[in-house]
Amino acid sequence: MIRLQAALPERYTSATPDELAAMIATARQALGERVLVLGHHYQRDEVMRWADARGDSFALSRTAAERRDAEFVVFCGVHFMAESADILTGEHQQVVLPDLNAGCSMADMADLDAVEEAWDVLATVTDVERVVPVTYMNSSAALKAFVGRNGGVVCTSSNARAVLTWAVGDRRGSDGTPRGDQVLFFPDQHLGRNTGYQLGFGADDMAVWDPRLARGGLDDATLKAATLLLWKGHCSVHQRFRPEHVAAFREEHPGALVVVHPECAHDVVEVADLVGSTDFIIKAVAEAPPGSVVGVATEIHLVDRLAGETPDKIVRSIDPLVCPCSTMYRIDAAHLAWVLDGLVEGEVRNRIAVDEETAHWARVALERMLATV
Repeated sequence: MIRLQAALPERYTSATPDELAAMIATARQALGERVLVLGHHYQRDEVMRWADARGDSFALSRTAAERRDAEFVVFCGVHFMAESADILTGEHQQVVLPDLNAGCSMADMADLDAVEEAWDVLATVTDVERVVPVTYMNSSAALKAFVGRNGGVVCTSSNARAVLTWAVGDRRGSDGTPRGDQVLFFPDQHLGRNTGYQLGFGADDMAVWDPRLARGGLDDATLKAATLLLWKGHCSVHQRFRPEHVAAFREEHPGALVVVHPECAHDVVEVADLVGSTDFIIKAVAEAPPGSVVGVATEIHLVDRLAGETPDKIVRSIDPLVCPCSTMYRIDAAHLAWVLDGLVEGEVRNRIAVDEETAHWARVALERMLATV
């Protein structure tokens, strides 16, 4: 998705870190409780130091919704996160994204036109009333609205298992009647696959829909038979981690604990000690005994922050070439200072606003998730 961020004025681009910090502090003081600054776990420290709350995308959006007194919500994250915050906040609140170019490559791998095309193809071979569309939180508001309109639901990395159990059941045993026979899961194939294995489904129960190929690259028999149709998308950071990284880390640190995110490929998940969401990883590090060595497969800013906040343990990325989230990295102190100064001056820069109809159906999908889990 193409977004255009205007170049910042020279006073911001040439400012020193201390000068930017002074600008931000002055603006924060002037705005007081009118502004709420949210920092995603993957943010760089120069931004995170100003966050009133830190967390994952959904938790921060709920925080924004709960802070009804905040007129402005500055979301230091990426575009889909700011959209979710706008969907959940009140009409009197305005959501700001410091840099419009802060997108998400995974979210951009599935757009509304491509998903609607897949849905139309499915309708030619099966009863789409029995297909449950599930979109990961890391997706546009338009896709959240699509699943809302079509009886589907949003999931997070924390609740994907509960959501898929609601949708198609759990082969290892679950109460309740599944909502459908199949799931179209987008945009992250790895979260869908890893969750499917957790529920007892096998490789034969899953198929990958490639939006670049006609009919997803699948024949009619596969389209009918697959319980989990997984969109060919991925996280550019978590895709980097490989089983050999785990092996090398364990060789260097015998007895180390390895914790990975479920957006990693399944062969990485298979050899890890623990697998879970960002919040799960934070908790796992906190609960590791003093003196532990913990290898983590997730974004480097979070790993480094965990290392700094748990000095009684050794916390390292298992990837020696460490790759930050390049789009999240676009948010910096200069952009934060610029949008905050705008608010002080009465100008809302980079407002993220979701149209009313899209917001309604996206909210339906989010509320369905909350009712499910």
